[in-house]
Amino acid sequence: MKLKVEHLSLAFDSRPVLNDISFDVHDREFVSILGPSGCGKSTILNILAGVLEGYEGRIEVDGSPLGKAGRHFAYMPQNDLLLEWRTILDNVSLYGEIHHDRTLKQKALAQFKTFGLEGYEKAYPSALSGGMRQRAAFLRTSLCNADILLLDEPFGALDVITRNEMQDWLLGLRERYERTTLLVTHDIDEALYLSDRIVILSARPARILKEIDLRKEGKSRDWLFSQSRLKKDIYDLLKGENHA
Repeated sequence: MKLKVEHLSLAFDSRPVLNDISFDVHDREFVSILGPSGCGKSTILNILAGVLEGYEGRIEVDGSPLGKAGRHFAYMPQNDLLLEWRTILDNVSLYGEIHHDRTLKQKALAQFKTFGLEGYEKAYPSALSGGMRQRAAFLRTSLCNADILLLDEPFGALDVITRNEMQDWLLGLRERYERTTLLVTHDIDEALYLSDRIVILSARPARILKEIDLRKEGKSRDWLFSQSRLKKDIYDLLKGENHA
């Protein structure tokens, strides 16, 4: 088991945010945490990344307790957080600069074509479209020396067409690199399209409503369009929970 979360609970000012959350992620698996906005999905990522403490429960990575620094994880937030005064190459190589890894810039250059950024090595973020900025942010995240990628609604700020294009791109990329990934999203289509499994959370305080296994499905846009019944069932589950 790559990641194991057991009985995770957290409260802010005595107000419960997470309520007895338990799930696991296998090596090279892509798992999405799906739930309504504000339910506490991002809070889980912040705990894993070491940003939040004071939680109850147990978290293990490769069978060992989670360290305080969250060194096992590379985190990509919704906003790309590119530094506008640095070139794209310097932005995506930031991890190597911080950790004095002189080889990382060459590793980054070798990935520019794969990430659709070839020719923009010396450009500044203002020259990139929204989708290209997110690809640059994803490249920066993937170059971190970490076992598990944490993606916090990375395409949420994009328009529908660009978002779909980025989902297609990420699906192709994950099939090529097989990185263990935990994605947070409130988009049902996105979760179905990208994931091996989906963990569905209730409204705050978040608890697990259901898990859906999608590993046996062949993924394509046509497949996604055909899943109207499954999408309705998930929507009804979330809607019913929000109105309970």
